[in-house]
Amino acid sequence: MSLPPILYHYFRRPLPYVQTLALQEKLHQIQLSLRKSGSHKDILLLLQHRPVYTAGRRQTEASVSDERMRLTKMGADFVTATRGGELTYHGPGQIVGYPLMDLSRYSPTMGARDYVCRMQKTLELHLKEAHGITTIPSEHTGVFLNSTTKLGSIGVQVRHRLTSHGFSLNITREPIAWFDRIVACGLEGVDAGSIETAAQSSKAVNVAGEISGLVERFGRLYEREVVPIVLEDEGEIGEAIAGLEEEAIRAGSWLETPNDGL
Repeated sequence: MSLPPILYHYFRRPLPYVQTLALQEKLHQIQLSLRKSGSHKDILLLLQHRPVYTAGRRQTEASVSDERMRLTKMGADFVTATRGGELTYHGPGQIVGYPLMDLSRYSPTMGARDYVCRMQKTLELHLKEAHGITTIPSEHTGVFLNSTTKLGSIGVQVRHRLTSHGFSLNITREPIAWFDRIVACGLEGVDAGSIETAAQSSKAVNVAGEISGLVERFGRLYEREVVPIVLEDEGEIGEAIAGLEEEAIRAGSWLETPNDGL
């Protein structure tokens, strides 16, 4: 039996992190409640965040309190997330993908390691096919241009075989100044890079221009059709997504560079 398509939505304005986290949780609970009847949907949310630093769930408040104070003074939000991993940054110029998928749809059930491996291969394939960027293997999770430059990150959560959180990929150079203020993911000596700075091309890049290719490759690696969600047809799910779209508009403008005088 063929698997149902994954429904995707691309948010065109950067989203506040806390409200996006709440949307993921709401969609997770909807999936959980509908799974017994088999009517739940798999969803891929593609977006940019407003400037935000996020800590991993294993980092205590005591260990991040000084960083929280320092980084929020720059004009970014600071949130302790429910994903794995350590301190990182999300913001405009970076694609964030949150797949909300039921791994038990696959036969046999897709394991977390396989799920993360396919995610990493999706990003690597996108970089190679769309931009001619070759990445290197690394002992660390994520996508690396070389031993000192990281282009993308992965941090997932799996509960009841339902996934949340996901991946990020730097497209333009805009996120780099924000990354330069931290040791991202606890990797000393590793800097953030982007497609814009790594591609051997004069072609301009932007987040919107990456979406269709990334969606196609995501579907290829997970062996699923991926189609746009029609919000009006998806009831509570569509209403929740549309509500966050409206919230992003109300949030207004955001800082493009850190406010720290550097």
